[in-house]
Amino acid sequence: MSEPRSAKIRLYVEHPLGEGQTVPLADVQAHYLFSVMRLGLGDPVLVFDGRAGEWLARVAVAGKRGGALLCERQTRPLQVPPDLWLFFAPIKKARTDFIVEKAAEMGAARICPVQTDFTNAERIRQDRLQAHAIEAAEQCGGTFVPEVCGLRRLSDILADWPEGRRLMFCDEALVGAGAALGDAPRGPWAILIGPEGGFSDAERTRLRGLPFAHPVSLGPRVLRADTAAVAAMTLWQQALGDWG
Repeated sequence: MSEPRSAKIRLYVEHPLGEGQTVPLADVQAHYLFSVMRLGLGDPVLVFDGRAGEWLARVAVAGKRGGALLCERQTRPLQVPPDLWLFFAPIKKARTDFIVEKAAEMGAARICPVQTDFTNAERIRQDRLQAHAIEAAEQCGGTFVPEVCGLRRLSDILADWPEGRRLMFCDEALVGAGAALGDAPRGPWAILIGPEGGFSDAERTRLRGLPFAHPVSLGPRVLRADTAAVAAMTLWQQALGDWG
């Protein structure tokens, strides 16, 4: 029996996994495995479904327009990230893709695009961004795939804010200040990254008045929105997440 390391491909599947379970492949997955990667019967593939961890499977059926895998054994348990949501204002397409990919890699449990007063994008392709989150999990060895939510207005999100969840508000007005998380408690959190034009005065005033919001500085320089997302998640993970 080949060891799990012999499997060079990781694949996310929307099908229950378990010992002896047959996993049907979507057409695009079959094309990738058999036409692009040239796998054949018996070849190993690592699969995960975001719920049952990672499993070693083998090609049981290989066709031009479909196929199936057969699960053998679990290779890694499900690793659930901290209860951290990332809220960000969509920017240019490639940079929005980058934010979603890095958030998935760095351990966001939910990724939420928000419409602020100065957000340029009025719509997103939620399915495309979800696919980027899946691809990031496949490539970085993750066993959990964060949900990518639909675009919502920041004002609506704040009005419906869940009790008990704290908000790390990355305020560009604090550039160079020493404000940080300090002795903030662990538990459910969210991070809010503003748009390229920053938050409006009205938004900043509202956010600063919320009892669950913690304004923080991301250092002595103003960061681009995509860089700010990575910096903020790094700061939170080191202080309150699972990096310690």
